[in-house]
Amino acid sequence: MKKKYILIILIIFGFQYNIHSQEEGKIFTIYLVRHSEKDLSSNNSEDPSLTKCGKQRSENLSVFLKDVPLDAIYSTQYNRTKNTALPTAISKDLEVTEYDALELKSFSKLLVDREQNALVIGHSNTTGVLAGLLIGKEIGAFNLNIYNRIYQVVMYNKQGRLHLLNTVSDCID
Repeated sequence: MKKKYILIILIIFGFQYNIHSQEEGKIFTIYLVRHSEKDLSSNNSEDPSLTKCGKQRSENLSVFLKDVPLDAIYSTQYNRTKNTALPTAISKDLEVTEYDALELKSFSKLLVDREQNALVIGHSNTTGVLAGLLIGKEIGAFNLNIYNRIYQVVMYNKQGRLHLLNTVSDCID
């Protein structure tokens, strides 16, 4: 009889622990975007600025994220990524924090551990890869001509679910 009561007590405590652990899980969203169109005709070919269309796409991104709560904005050290992040950073009154695109595994862990709604601006060879690291699947680089993807990764209990959004641009440089 005592064993039966002990078992019932353990089940109740286990059930309560399970409910409590589910309540502790935080849902947060990470948006990953490749930088906007870069000006290949500029004198600074190592670190080009954005084209007219690139600047417009960056403004459009800010409008898209207008009602989205963000806690952090990350960018690589390049002008094109920082300038893509800038309109959103200004509208959200947030600083742009640099990350190292060569350290995507450690950066993905940092993003998960911080549990923040975040915008990450990257490159054609890092954005998909980082999204893949966040969801535990291999996603590679994409074509250099693609600028219209927004990877939305919804995180819960260190598990990510990926939604791929596509934007439209009417701008022609």
